[in-house]
Amino acid sequence: MTGRIIRIGAGAGFSGDRIEPALELVEHGALDYLAFECLAERTIALAHAARRTNPNAGFDPLLEDRMRAVLPAAHARGVRIVTNMGAANPIGAARLVTRIARELGLTGLRTAAVTGDDVLDIIRAGDFPLIDRPGRSGDLGDAIVSANAYLGAGGIVEALAGGADVVITGRVGDPALFLGPLIHEFGWAMDDWERLGRGTVVGHLLECAGQVTGGYFADPGIKDVPDLARLGFPFADVSDDGSAVLGKVDGSGGCLTCATCKEQLLYEILDPAGYLQADVVADFTGVSFELKAPDRVHVRGGTGRPKPDTVKVSIGYEDGFVGEGQISYAGPGAVARGQLALDVVRERLKMTGVPISDLRCELIGLNAIDRTGQVNGPEPREVRVRVAGRTPTRTAAERISAEVEALYTNGPFGGGGAVSSVREVLAVASTLLDRTQIVPSVQYEVA
Repeated sequence: MTGRIIRIGAGAGFSGDRIEPALELVEHGALDYLAFECLAERTIALAHAARRTNPNAGFDPLLEDRMRAVLPAAHARGVRIVTNMGAANPIGAARLVTRIARELGLTGLRTAAVTGDDVLDIIRAGDFPLIDRPGRSGDLGDAIVSANAYLGAGGIVEALAGGADVVITGRVGDPALFLGPLIHEFGWAMDDWERLGRGTVVGHLLECAGQVTGGYFADPGIKDVPDLARLGFPFADVSDDGSAVLGKVDGSGGCLTCATCKEQLLYEILDPAGYLQADVVADFTGVSFELKAPDRVHVRGGTGRPKPDTVKVSIGYEDGFVGEGQISYAGPGAVARGQLALDVVRERLKMTGVPISDLRCELIGLNAIDRTGQVNGPEPREVRVRVAGRTPTRTAAERISAEVEALYTNGPFGGGGAVSSVREVLAVASTLLDRTQIVPSVQYEVA
């Protein structure tokens, strides 16, 4: 790697991620940028549901905690922040960040909200074929609560060019959070498919934060990861040609190796030769990794092709309720008592006519994940009964959990630790929109 280098750190890999590794990056990582990737497909549907209850809500619940933790150090060191924590309300999120900045005395901090991903009106007005199941968007009717298109890096680039210290988006492609700063800093053309493809490689490696430094990787005795409780998050030193060296703060926990990078490169992609993004169709097949030093991996290769004419849209919709109950049995005969408990609940639900479209009855510790139920060795001395069912109404869901709780005095002996829950199901379907129907925009707030 030669010439100018831009260092981008990954501050989060999901909405509930830890905060202290991000602060460690800001304070000790010599960053230019810090990106927080906090948005999943169902997360944004939940954010829209929250905003229906409170119009001032709808952004990531940890936004305030994260910003209070990292803003002072980032502002002092000139680290710019890019995040999709805006979720269903990027403008509200930007205003909150501005208020926090004023309270912290960070005068002049400029925050940009990137909008345009909310295409609910377009989806409700049309009828679009679904791409992940049979049917059309119109089939979902009034159950639709949200529809968000995957924007590319363009709005982020515009916001950074407009002087934003913090850029907050709604739904964008995860790699775009990292690609945007690279396009801005290096002046890459929006049709430089090779560099955009390589920038997408870097973004994809960083987007899950701790996963590439040993999180979701450890397997004791097979793939050992040191000091996992102090897992450090990664950064990338990126050069103008799109190659990069991945690293983490010296002394932080975890490990960064060719193996961790290879696992992350293949994580959640369908076709490594055609990874569809709003900015580019990235090709990962030519990517190579070389360990340059402990916890320093050189990433080369990758390319891209012209971006698709359409962009993916995630449609969130109400899909009934799930009622769940659990209770434990232990000691000799635990499996037999647990199985009897399941039989009792099944029969009770049938007798009382609870409307259930899908019912799962399982013994955690025996067949909840390994559905064969085969036991190699002694029978488990403890199991946990779990009954969960999908219903059309909350009342019906409550009856499922109530039947499990009733096992305390109406089932086999020795049951304990019963818990119950009912939750509304927000499901996600996907469709495609012509990219000309989507118009990103940027709004600024200044502390």
